Amino acid sequence: MARSVVAVAIVAIIFVYFLPRVVDYGEVWAAVRAMTWLELLTLASLAVWNQATYWLIEMSARPGLEFRQAMKITQASTAISNTLPGGAALGAGLQIAMYSSYGFARRDIALSLALTGLWNTFVKLGMPIVALSLLAIGGNAGGALVAAPIVGVLILIGTILAFAVVLRSEQGALRVGQRLGAILAVAARLARRSPPGAWGATLADFRLRTVDLLSRRWAHLTAATLLSHVTLYVVLLLTLRHVGVSNEAVSWEEALASFAFVRLLSALPITPGGLGVVELGMTATLVAAGGDEALVVAAVLVYRLLTFVLPIPVGALSFFFWRHEVTHHKLAGSKLAGTDQDFHTSNRTEPR
Repeated sequence: MARSVVAVAIVAIIFVYFLPRVVDYGEVWAAVRAMTWLELLTLASLAVWNQATYWLIEMSARPGLEFRQAMKITQASTAISNTLPGGAALGAGLQIAMYSSYGFARRDIALSLALTGLWNTFVKLGMPIVALSLLAIGGNAGGALVAAPIVGVLILIGTILAFAVVLRSEQGALRVGQRLGAILAVAARLARRSPPGAWGATLADFRLRTVDLLSRRWAHLTAATLLSHVTLYVVLLLTLRHVGVSNEAVSWEEALASFAFVRLLSALPITPGGLGVVELGMTATLVAAGGDEALVVAAVLVYRLLTFVLPIPVGALSFFFWRHEVTHHKLAGSKLAGTDQDFHTSNRTEPR
């Protein structure tokens, strides 16, 4: 409850206090209304395609997952993540439930969630490095922009090394699992909960299944993840251009830097889906790069409407259809079981 109150307070302060001090919302609305229907249609189409790339990521990490199933799982879990405090964990729980309803084993589900999360983390950590490199080539990389990529590089290197140790050998997986288990055991004692199980053996089994899956699907997973992140950035860039922020005011490299750094910041669970934090961060960085305040805020709000707000009702509908599908299958199973029982009863030989 306290977390929800804090999240609502942060969002309210950002939208009611900070952003109005930067720009008049009336000017923002005027900039949005100035866009043509063709421009709005182009943005909407690109935003729909961006949502579809998330489905491709799920399908690439879980062989046998159908397109419509991936759509329902992704959209429903995204809606949860974007609306509730701690939504990422709740969204993962919903994903597990939906995967299970489609007949996938728990350990395969865990592997899919782990790999998609890891690949997304790799790209999130790597994009600020790419953005800084592009800015440095153009001579626009200031000292303030260096800190975040350095931290990202260190985390990325550490994550890759740990992942490489796990995949290299069974003994490496056992060692990493045992150390992770020891850390979790300490945390469990502090939280007065039961200690975790044998993490060494668990991680060794995870390694075998990961090696098998990645040997067949690593290219698909990598391509789908990169496509998803790049498409999301293109939605932001095209929105900036459609509202009138020219390349002379904010270059595509500066837009990429803003996108990458704020995405890295939004990974912290401050508010659901980074609501308020993303808007404020992008506004600050894009205006600092040279963009007009009203045009930048208009672009950021339209971008967030397309990529954050609209997926919520779509996700709600996806959840509704999934629940209807599950209920229908349960009823069909019950009727089939009843019919089978009636058949055996009617053909049972009566005692003489």
